[in-house]
Amino acid sequence: MRKRIVFILSLIWCISSFSFAQKTESLYGDDEVNESKEIKQQISKYNLKSRLTVGGYGEVAFTREFFSDNVYKYSKPGQYKHDPSHGKFDIPHAVIYLNYDFGRGWTMGTEIEFEHGGTGTAYEKEFEESGEWEQEVEKGGEVELEQFWLQKSFSRLLNIKMGHIVVPVGGLNNSHEPLNFFTVYRPEGEYTILPSTWHQTGISLWGRSKKWRYEVQFLPGLNAMYFTRDKWIHKGAGTALEFEVANKYAGMIRIDNYSIPGLRMGISGYYGHSIDNALTRDANGTASKLKGTVAIGTFDFIYKGYNWIIRGNADYGHLGDAVSVYNLPGRQTKTSPYSSDHVGKNALAYGIEAGYDIFSQIHSLREKEQKMYIFGRYEYYDSYVPNRNSQPEYPYTDKNRIAVGLNYFPLPQIVVKGEYSYRFLKSQYNNEPSVSLGIAYQGFFF
Repeated sequence: MRKRIVFILSLIWCISSFSFAQKTESLYGDDEVNESKEIKQQISKYNLKSRLTVGGYGEVAFTREFFSDNVYKYSKPGQYKHDPSHGKFDIPHAVIYLNYDFGRGWTMGTEIEFEHGGTGTAYEKEFEESGEWEQEVEKGGEVELEQFWLQKSFSRLLNIKMGHIVVPVGGLNNSHEPLNFFTVYRPEGEYTILPSTWHQTGISLWGRSKKWRYEVQFLPGLNAMYFTRDKWIHKGAGTALEFEVANKYAGMIRIDNYSIPGLRMGISGYYGHSIDNALTRDANGTASKLKGTVAIGTFDFIYKGYNWIIRGNADYGHLGDAVSVYNLPGRQTKTSPYSSDHVGKNALAYGIEAGYDIFSQIHSLREKEQKMYIFGRYEYYDSYVPNRNSQPEYPYTDKNRIAVGLNYFPLPQIVVKGEYSYRFLKSQYNNEPSVSLGIAYQGFFF
């Protein structure tokens, strides 16, 4: 009897302290649909007396691309149409979660990420700079604190989080772990135009009420000096400094709905200023009179039911003063760490993917909880929609992409992925087919 009472009290303590809610909230976006049966089974096996939880995810990938990797492949496509294929192995992400429940509603969450194998110095060729070699530390691999926050939970409806947090703009940033998409690499459209994973230091207010979830964030603005033609604002949340410059500010809001069984639908919006948000302010210059307003609106959904998983997203963004970003002081200096590109006034991405578990029709495999999804994905994106009156055109940024493949789950926490993809460009350019293989895990250790 005593053991039963202890067990019940422990269970109540776990629920009231939001220990488990924090695992799924911070790591899976508190997405009831993404909290699959397998993840819930893992959670049920935890030691209920433990305040510390440890988990993570990781990916290993191989790709063979059957198109040119020459830096002039877009400016002189005819010369590189028959170039040989090229391949690469990579460790895109290896992540460790550490969460702790202090009690009385106070919790802590951290996410330590190793990208591309860790730190180191590397060289890369900049396509937008005529093939100029550029030395970078971050591209040789990166170790960063992707999340570090302290949270006070007052109720299910009201939680305040402060620290380095994920900014859930779009479907990918809301659910960026490798078991949350079918492709070997992260969905290409959103990954191209938005920071991914988008994380900044700020304040978050979030909560849930019945079938609704909300989140509001106050953040430092992005840095327009890092905006580029090929990736729009993708690099704008990064910094080479020991702190985030916050001369300008931004806000984010996200709302999710779970009213239909098996379906989550979400919208998110972002608004902030990005010009003159660098280390040294241009107090008397051109930048002081510009805002560089970044405004983004997104819609995403996921449906799980009848052995199907279907996901979709639509993202649209606008950059004010886009023409002026090109001429900001420091962007055209050869020794500058910033981009020298034209930056589009708009960017957009939309996509949909669907997968069916063919093992669901085989009783013996279904009993072993093994799954095999056959999937297809289509997406369209353009990272550079120019102001036609004052900016040059670069039609190669306008891309359609299809991918087909398999996801095999020998265990609920492990997936083996394979895909064939084909990227369609405008007629004057060469299309870009590739094959990719990958393996990934995601789960909690204790």
